[in-house]
Amino acid sequence: MSMKWISVLLLLQLGCYFSPGSGGKVLVWPTEYSHWINMKIILEELVQRGHEVIVLTSSASILVDPNKLSAIKFEIFPTSITKHDILGFALKLTNKWTYDMPKDTFWTYFSLMQEIFWEYSDIMEKFCTDMVLNKKLITNLQESRFDLILADPIGPCAEPTTLSELMKKAEMWLIRTYWDFEFPRPFLPHFEYIGGFHCKPAKPLPKEMEEFVQSSGENGIVVFSLGSIVSNMTEERANVIASALAQIPQKVIWRFDGKKPDTLGPNTRLYKWIPQNDLLGHLKTKAFITHGGANGVYEAIYHGIPMVGVPLFADQPDNIERMKTKGAAVRLDFNTMSRTDLLNALKTVINDPSYKENAMKLSRIQHDQPMKPLDRAVFWIEFVMLHKGAKHLRPASHDLNWFQYHSWDVLGFLLACVATAIFVITKCCLFCCQKFSKRGRKEKRE
Repeated sequence: MSMKWISVLLLLQLGCYFSPGSGGKVLVWPTEYSHWINMKIILEELVQRGHEVIVLTSSASILVDPNKLSAIKFEIFPTSITKHDILGFALKLTNKWTYDMPKDTFWTYFSLMQEIFWEYSDIMEKFCTDMVLNKKLITNLQESRFDLILADPIGPCAEPTTLSELMKKAEMWLIRTYWDFEFPRPFLPHFEYIGGFHCKPAKPLPKEMEEFVQSSGENGIVVFSLGSIVSNMTEERANVIASALAQIPQKVIWRFDGKKPDTLGPNTRLYKWIPQNDLLGHLKTKAFITHGGANGVYEAIYHGIPMVGVPLFADQPDNIERMKTKGAAVRLDFNTMSRTDLLNALKTVINDPSYKENAMKLSRIQHDQPMKPLDRAVFWIEFVMLHKGAKHLRPASHDLNWFQYHSWDVLGFLLACVATAIFVITKCCLFCCQKFSKRGRKEKRE
C-alpha cells in the first residue's frame, strides 16, 4: 500500500436513519497517537449534542482506553496484534525515519520509505482481517443501523476493496488545516478545512510550574516538545540540545522522557508530560521548539508563538517549511544541528520582532472566522447524517473508472478519427496518382 502522509483527519461515509430532532448513531474507526487525540475532541462534542458515538477499536490499542469514564462507547475486537507490536513498530518507524533515512539519493530514500509503508500495511491488513472475519462483530455492527461512519483514512479498513475505492465512498472530507497554514489553491466542495479545531484558550498552569514560569521575569520562557511518539533521543543529541538551552536567558520547559542530559542547565526543567496548549497561551512564552506535528503547530498559531522547527518524520518537514515560508519559524535539522545552530535559531525568533509579528498575523487569521472550526466540523457531520449524504457536493469523477477518468475513451475516439482521416486522404491521393499515371502512360502510347 502506498499512502501519502497528509493532514486529512476524517473520512465520512453514509448511513441512512438519522432524522431532525433526534440524535444520530456514529461508528468511529480511529488511528493512534495524535490522530486519536484530535478525533476524540470531535467525538466528545458530538456526544454533548446528543449523538451516540461508538468507537470500533482493537484489543491492541495504545491510547484508546475504554476503561476510562466517558460518554463515548467502545466496541473492542480481539486481534493477533499486541500492544507490544504496535509500540515496537512506532519505535522502529521513528528510529528509521529520524536517524536512518538517507538524504543523498532519491532511490535509497524511496526504498526505505517503501519498506516502512509495507510494514505498516501488513499491520493494518492484520487488523482488518481480524475485524472483517469476526462474524459476530460484523453482524452486531450491521444490526446497529449506524447513520454514519467516521474514519481516519491513514488507517483504512473495509471489506475487500482497494484504498482508492474506499476513498471514493467518502461523502465529506474534513481537513485539519486552514488558510493560515495552507497556500491558496482550488479544492472540491466536499472538502472542509477545520485546522485548529482542537485549540482553546489557555488554562492556569499547575502551581509548581506557574512558579517556575514566573521566576523567568522579563526574559520569559521557551517551551520544548518533540511530540508524544519520540522518547528515544540519543544521549549525544540530548546533550547538544541541553547545552544550547543552558546559554539562553529564558527559562525552558522541556518535555523529555529519558536520561537526564549531563549538560542540562539550571534554567531548564524536564517533564514527562506538559500542558502544551496552556504553556503556549501563557503571556511569558517567547518561543516554541517543536518537531512540527500538526497539533503543536496549530496551537502555536492559535496563540501567536514563533517556532524553532526540528522536524523528524512524516508531514513534519512540510509543516515547518510552511511556517518558515510564512516567516513564523526557523528550521533546523535534528541530526546535524549543533549547539550554536540551536542557540542562534532561538535568539533569532525571540529577538527579531518580525517572527512574533508574523506569528500574530497567522493567529488573527485563525481567530477571525465566521464559525469556529469545531462547530464547522460538527455541522458537516450532522449535515451528512441529516441529508442522507452529500452527493450534490461530490464530483462525478468519483464514479468514473480509470479508463474514463483519464479520457482514454475520448482519446481513442479522436485517434480513430485521425487515423480514419489519414487513411481516407492517403487512399484518395493514391487513387488520384494512379489515375494520373494511367492517363500519362496512355497519352505516351498514343
